[in-house]
Amino acid sequence: MSGKTRNKHKGRKGFLLFLCILIVMLISGCARIEKVDVSHGSETMTASMADDSETKIEPTEEPEPELTPEPTQELTPEPTEVPEPAEEAAEPDVFEVHFIDVGQGDAILVVCNEHAMLVDGGKSKESDKIYSYLRNHGIDHLDYIVATHPDADHVGGLAGALNYAAVDVALSPVLDNETETFRNYKKYLGRQNVSITIPEAGDTYALGNAEVQVLGPREIVNEDNNNSIVLKVIHGDNSFLLTGDAEEEEEQSILRSGADISSTVLKVAHHGSAYASSQQWLSKVSPQIAVISCGSDNEYGHPTEQVLNRLKAMNIPILRTDMHGDIIFQEVDGELRYGVAYDTNEDVYTPGIVPVPEEEQKEITRVNAGSGSSEGTNAQTYILNTNTMKFHDPDCRSVKQMKDKNKAEFRGTRDELIARGYDPCGNCHP
Repeated sequence: MSGKTRNKHKGRKGFLLFLCILIVMLISGCARIEKVDVSHGSETMTASMADDSETKIEPTEEPEPELTPEPTQELTPEPTEVPEPAEEAAEPDVFEVHFIDVGQGDAILVVCNEHAMLVDGGKSKESDKIYSYLRNHGIDHLDYIVATHPDADHVGGLAGALNYAAVDVALSPVLDNETETFRNYKKYLGRQNVSITIPEAGDTYALGNAEVQVLGPREIVNEDNNNSIVLKVIHGDNSFLLTGDAEEEEEQSILRSGADISSTVLKVAHHGSAYASSQQWLSKVSPQIAVISCGSDNEYGHPTEQVLNRLKAMNIPILRTDMHGDIIFQEVDGELRYGVAYDTNEDVYTPGIVPVPEEEQKEITRVNAGSGSSEGTNAQTYILNTNTMKFHDPDCRSVKQMKDKNKAEFRGTRDELIARGYDPCGNCHP
C-alpha cells in the first residue's frame, strides 16, 4: 500500500473516532437534561401533593366541629328523659293489713305490694272463709304463714290457706303439738314440702318494703298462750303490733327486754282477755287505735270490761270484728286509714285514724250483709249460711236445714256476696 493511501485511511479513522466521541457527548448531555427534568418534575409533584393535602385537610377539619355537637345534642336529653317514664310507670306502694272476721279467733293478712303474710286462720270451720278470702283478693302466694301458737282458734283455718296458696316459709313457736288441728296443719304443710321454722326474738323478715320484727316469745314456758309469736310489722311511719294470745307473763318478758313495742295499731291480745293487755303494756304500745278479734256472744265473755275500760281510759279508739266484720287498714301517701264491713257503733269506738270515705268503702272491704245498701235491678234476696259461708236462693232446700243462728238474709247482688267471701250453693246455683 502506498503512503498516500495509508494516510487516507488514517484520516477516515480519525474522523470516525471524532464522530463517535461527539455522539457519546450528545447522548450523555441529553441524559443529564432528562434527569434534571424528572427531578424537577418530582419536586413539582411533591409540592403539588403537599398543596393538595393541605387543601383536603381544611374541609375535613371544618365539618368535624359541626358534626361533633350533633350526636351530643341528640344524646344529652336521653339520660334526663329515660327516668321520667320509669317514674311514671312505677306502681304505687301498696300496704294493707286485713283483720279477717273469723268469729272467736284470729286471722290477719298483711299485704305489701306483691308480697303477703297470713298470721293465724281461725278455727277449722273457717278454712273455707280463709280460702275464699285469699282467692277473692288474688293472693295465691304467701311469703309467710304464721301460727302464733297451736290453739285451734288460731291454727285451724290455716288449712284453707294451704289448699289455695303456695307458701315459702312457715313460722310457729313449736314443731309439734298433740292437737288434731296442729297435726292437720302440718299435714298440709307437708304436701307443699314446707317445714316449720321456729323464729327467735330479734329475728327480722322482709315483706316487700315492710319489715317484720319478732318480739316474742323471749322465754319458753308451759302455757301455750305465753309462747305466742309476737310480731311488729313496720312500713314507713306506720306499724302494727300483732300479739297472738300473749298474756301478761309474756308482756312482761318483752317489756324487760327493752324492745320497742310502740305501734300505730295494736291487735289486742287474746281477744280482749282480762289476763292480757296490762296497763303498763298499753302505755308502752301507745297505739292510735286498737283492734279486737272475737266472736259475737262468745262463751268466754271476750272482750272483757277490764280491757275495754283500760282502752277507753287511755282514749284509744276500738274496732271489733264481732261488731264491724272485716277491718282493713290501708296506707295511702303515708296516711293510714281504715274501712269496715258493717255499720259502726259510736258507743264502741271513737274515730281515730282517718276512716275511708264512705264512697270508697267497697273498694277495700266486703259489702255489709245487713246494710241493704245495694239496690237496683240486679239486687235480689239471698239466704246466707254464716257458718259454711254459702249463699242460697230463698226457696233452696238447704235453707230449711240451716240452724237459725247460722242463717242471715241479704239484699243485694251476687257479685257483692262473692266479694264478701261467700260461695254460691251447689244445689240451687243462685
